[in-house]
Amino acid sequence: MARHRIAYRKRNQNRFSMFLVSLVVVMLLILVSISSIGLRQKIEERRMQLQQLEFQLESEKQRQVEIAEFGKEVQTKGYIESVAREKLGLVYEGEVLFKGKD
Repeated sequence: MARHRIAYRKRNQNRFSMFLVSLVVVMLLILVSISSIGLRQKIEERRMQLQQLEFQLESEKQRQVEIAEFGKEVQTKGYIESVAREKLGLVYEGEVLFKGKD
């Protein structure tokens, strides 16, 4: 009978130990799941941020092209003449400047 009690205790202890181990494993799985949800949200935020930065990069490249074209245009003789006439009121020798009433 004493042997039977000891075997019964060991079996109950083993069941309790297995229950605790299972409980710990389940808790770890829950923690990992929660962490993975947070990480997925961060990944999605980073993807959106990357798309915004790529859009900004493309617009800046386009702006760079426009600035380069404008730089070439500014260096032409025609542009320099038009700015000198409009902004500075300069004329060639022998030209007569007529101004309208403002």
